[in-house]
Amino acid sequence: MPISAFRAPRRAVITLGAATAAAAAAAVGMPLPASAETNRRQRVSIVDDCATPQTRALFQYMLDQQGQGILFGHEHTLTDGFTFDTFTETTSDVEATTGDYPAVFGWDTLILNGFQKPGVYGGTVEENIEAMSWAFEKSDALGGINVLSAHMYNFVTGGDFWDTTGRVVSQILPGGPKHADFNEFLDRIAASVKGAKRPDGTLIPVVFRPFHENTGGWFWWGAGHCTSAEFIEIFRYTVEYLRDTKKVHNLLYSYSPNSSFGGDPANYMKTYPGDEFVDILGYDAYDNSAGSPEWLAGTMKDLAMVVGLAEERGKVPAFTEFGESGEEGRNLDWFTDLLGALKADPAASRVSHMLTWANFGGTNRAYVPFPGHALEPDFVEFYEDPYSLFASDLDGVYDARTSAVPSAPFLHLVTPTDRQRVTTAETTIRMRLTSATSRKATYSINGGAPVALTRDSAGFYSGKWSIDPSWLDNRTVTVKVSAKVNGRTMTDEALVFLGEVEPLPVGWIDDFEGYAGDDLTLSEAYSHVNANTTTLSAEHKASGAYGLAYSYDFANAGYTGIGRSVGQDWTAFGALKLWLKGDGSTNGATIQVVSKGAYFEYNTGLSDTAGAEVNAPFADFRPAPWDTGHADARLDAEHLAEVSAFNLYLGYGGTTAAGTVYVDDIRAE
Repeated sequence: MPISAFRAPRRAVITLGAATAAAAAAAVGMPLPASAETNRRQRVSIVDDCATPQTRALFQYMLDQQGQGILFGHEHTLTDGFTFDTFTETTSDVEATTGDYPAVFGWDTLILNGFQKPGVYGGTVEENIEAMSWAFEKSDALGGINVLSAHMYNFVTGGDFWDTTGRVVSQILPGGPKHADFNEFLDRIAASVKGAKRPDGTLIPVVFRPFHENTGGWFWWGAGHCTSAEFIEIFRYTVEYLRDTKKVHNLLYSYSPNSSFGGDPANYMKTYPGDEFVDILGYDAYDNSAGSPEWLAGTMKDLAMVVGLAEERGKVPAFTEFGESGEEGRNLDWFTDLLGALKADPAASRVSHMLTWANFGGTNRAYVPFPGHALEPDFVEFYEDPYSLFASDLDGVYDARTSAVPSAPFLHLVTPTDRQRVTTAETTIRMRLTSATSRKATYSINGGAPVALTRDSAGFYSGKWSIDPSWLDNRTVTVKVSAKVNGRTMTDEALVFLGEVEPLPVGWIDDFEGYAGDDLTLSEAYSHVNANTTTLSAEHKASGAYGLAYSYDFANAGYTGIGRSVGQDWTAFGALKLWLKGDGSTNGATIQVVSKGAYFEYNTGLSDTAGAEVNAPFADFRPAPWDTGHADARLDAEHLAEVSAFNLYLGYGGTTAAGTVYVDDIRAE
């Protein structure tokens, strides 16, 4: 039963949808213009033009409610918390604190593995599929909107989602050795979503948020572990498999990179799968600064950027994941400060929903305050603000009468992906064509003679590419696919590298020689924070053919950073070294080594323009000032045994806002 049926709303209900609006107008005697007739359907352009009426209506609802309030969401609100030990189908820390449920109920595919409730550890596949369906059904019955995230276990190693080894994305793409395993995982998602029904048999809409926070390097699908093209193709494949192969028609699809971008859309859009594959443009951001003005300003700037991109494309903007991640209780006004910043920004205030993470209880962090928590009064004030919307505020979510804009034909090269390295003398070229068929599909290499592609059992237009072994010499070639569709030719292409690259020795981060002279390939190897540009420099270097030109711009943020995963044992080394040529500014560089959840830093200046080696002894590294949980830690043998990441940040020193520094030969010695 919807929550509004048994609990009086705490304030005016947001009522949307053509049918509901018409009924309200009639109730007060207002005449209805022809444009507001109840049988008029709104046309929506969404990923699935066969989506159920309720799924289309949810999309329209999220578009319409922008600027009227932000839907608050909470992950696993019914199954985990501090106010209960066993979930009873209605338990929730949010409800215990406010007397209401969140407007958005977040769930995770870990339920399907039995690693999160209501999934059962050691349970059967069928039991856990049913558990996920139950979660969707219960949230819907309580008046909420369902969002599904995906913390996927490593399909190569069997490790968890934090295990970034194995170049997983390349191995689960079509043709990869773990592709069938990925399909089986998608099969379980499809079964659980198709099994989520209301008592009348209506399918319950779900927002699916796969491959989130990919612009960071902490998940195996993140930056540095796959190229942008590989990410785009696995996202596209996921949509096409669920929508076209499994016929799942009650999903909306969300794209949600993580902060921060300094308001610059370039890095945000770098891995965008395309308008044909995304309904919701999201953004994830956690605050470890206790709600500092700088964090709030940077977050609003990024959210405003996301809102602008969404409006240009007819998509829904959302604050898809947020939370305070520093020491609890440092800012007793954190929720109201955040909401105040959102309300004050004309663009950022238009995000449709904002979802915070789960309260797992015990010694874990409380992302939502519970009765007796230091932030309880502030969260209650946040709840009582008319601009934060909870379950009792929602009405007419599925009322809109809509029709879907038919999807246009879309063609894309699936394998090989752009900037992929092919090391064998034969590979398979695969092209996908949706919303159309073609009698003539071909591929060509470097503009050569076209070779026919034929439609295979998996729905790809595919063909074998035999490569002259002498070509496996680190050269680049262009692969182009084309198809005749309704009298016109559609094409897509990729730049492909041929041959092996010699791996760097243990301890080395980069010598900048293994990118075939290609700047985009270099950029793909690193995660990027805020505005920066990385290119290869043949002029400024310590050795070899190339160094790194690292350009910064502090116009939108006071710092910028690049980083990559390491996953090595550095106990045999005593220092981190790199060649650095500064730009003569008063800005500074921070060398950061991450291990066992701690962030260790060493600072150096950028005033030296001659170029010299920087020697940073591990004994001189100290925890980052904001990493208060590891304030007493040191970069000792225990931590050096498990180095997980390297980052290089540049920070504003108060005089020069833009410039370029040069780096080479980054390694532990």
